[in-house]
Amino acid sequence: MILFICVYLWSCSPAPTPTPFIPPTVPPPLIEPTLIIQPTRQVVIIQPTPLPTVISGTPTPTPEECTNDLTFIADVTVPDNTFYDVGAIIDKQWLVENSGTCNWDSRYILKHISGDDLGAPAFIALYPARAGTQATLQITFTAPFIEGAYQSEWRAFDKDGIPFGDPVFIKIIVQSGG
Repeated sequence: MILFICVYLWSCSPAPTPTPFIPPTVPPPLIEPTLIIQPTRQVVIIQPTPLPTVISGTPTPTPEECTNDLTFIADVTVPDNTFYDVGAIIDKQWLVENSGTCNWDSRYILKHISGDDLGAPAFIALYPARAGTQATLQITFTAPFIEGAYQSEWRAFDKDGIPFGDPVFIKIIVQSGG
């Protein structure tokens, strides 16, 4: 009987009112990101150790710079103040010594530096001469067509255009009908 009464009461009781859903007014808790630290591998750079320089035997000497010099020895032809007719061809030669330590090669010149050029080119090649040897320098001149005393001075220049040594010169006297 009790069971019957319970069923009766339950069936007669009004249906329960559903509870409406109310969204929460507080936001749900945030999940903070977690920092995950992973250890890195240390990179080691190995530098090779340089080997010591081994010097064996006698060191090779570096070539030292040579010096240029020219020493006048004598007039081979045409002594100073020789008389010439106007227009005469003159073969002048000087004996000189390469008194420096440089060998003269085709890059060395004898250049007119003052006075009358007496019809000669502005420069000529020096005769090749090894250091410590003698050489004969030769230039062909032409006597001017005007009477008077003339001088032509010449000087040696090295491959870099630097003058050196004693100058050489010719001194002549030109006259008509000599």
